[in-house]
Amino acid sequence: MNIPQYKEIYDSANSPGPAVEEIKAVLRNKDLMAQLIKRDLVTRYKRSVLGVFWSMLNPLGTMIILSLVFSRMFDMRGVYPAYILTNYVAWNFFSQSTQFSLNTTLWGSDLFHKIYIPRTSFILSTVGTGMLNLTFALVPLFLILLITGVSIHLSILFLPLAVLILAAFALGFSLLLSTLVVFFPDVNEFYPVLLTAWMYLTPIIYPETMISDVLNGWLLRLNPLYHLIKIFRLVVFEGVVPSGMEWLVAVIIAVITLTAGWVVFTSSNKRFGYYV
Repeated sequence: MNIPQYKEIYDSANSPGPAVEEIKAVLRNKDLMAQLIKRDLVTRYKRSVLGVFWSMLNPLGTMIILSLVFSRMFDMRGVYPAYILTNYVAWNFFSQSTQFSLNTTLWGSDLFHKIYIPRTSFILSTVGTGMLNLTFALVPLFLILLITGVSIHLSILFLPLAVLILAAFALGFSLLLSTLVVFFPDVNEFYPVLLTAWMYLTPIIYPETMISDVLNGWLLRLNPLYHLIKIFRLVVFEGVVPSGMEWLVAVIIAVITLTAGWVVFTSSNKRFGYYV
């Protein structure tokens, strides 16, 4: 007696939704992540003599220039270079990750039409590459901390958590940007201007006390990067473990941004083919 074989039929009504489906797809193609990160690094440094050493030299060079220009403006008793470099390493990770993400979706458009690849993989690899560059940049950062006499405390053990929170925010923001740039290409031209303004509105090259009273402190409170970079600076430069409230605010900002970015990107990416 032959028993009929029933094939499982895909029921869109019972589908967990594009956001969850994308997570499953990324996990199934996790080996692709390593290949994309390798491609990003090779593409960026293949014509450079010093290669990945530039990820250490660029922040160091920026620190030297900013220190020469602004060191006399702020009374920080010789530790100003360490202050700048700490903030700039965190800022540079965010700015590079988000800027590079603007082109990753457009770069992969040909592949999207030929084979199935989780589109979030390109954004994830961009942030992953940024985390590698940040790791390299920690080498000159710790050297400058030692040279300027800034003590390294046990609070440094919280550095991986601070980086993870910043990376989650960068990923969510990158997903939002990548969605916008598909439908509004001018975002690619406008974003560098926004980044410049954002950097000067965030206490990176100056102490936060300079603008703590602006708009009764709301200029800082409403700046998400202020909270995330502050966490990074506290554990590295100031040698202080952030308070529970400071951690909570940073985590909430990162989770909301990541969730919003993931949902917006995954619910819109099926329409990307009409625009890229």
